[in-house]
Amino acid sequence: MGYVIYTKDHEWLRVEDNLVTIGVTEFAQEQLGDVVFIELPEVGSELMAGDEAAVIESVKAAGEIVVPIDGVVAMVNEALIDEPDLLNSAPETEGWILQLTPIEAPEIADFMDAEQYQHYIQDSE
Repeated sequence: MGYVIYTKDHEWLRVEDNLVTIGVTEFAQEQLGDVVFIELPEVGSELMAGDEAAVIESVKAAGEIVVPIDGVVAMVNEALIDEPDLLNSAPETEGWILQLTPIEAPEIADFMDAEQYQHYIQDSE
């Protein structure tokens, strides 16, 4: 059974076996506004923690998704190319961005669980 952890950059990671799905949180998509375009990484790309994995453009701003772990891109959410607004309507489900095969399992202590993340966004408002 998998689990979900969160970053201070408002990304979520669903960790299941040897696959980590990454997306933006509900809070992040609210800050972005209506997403109009997303640039996805190439499948097979090796990304190191801190590398830019995707670029999101919205009516308000442009921002990048920075991967929080080392891994190889296993899959990207092709649906986002034609429907970038999935990041607004379903950011934590159908609006996932990419899946990585991690080089090492994420250290849970480096991330927040759902309750810690809620406290984090409340404190930052």
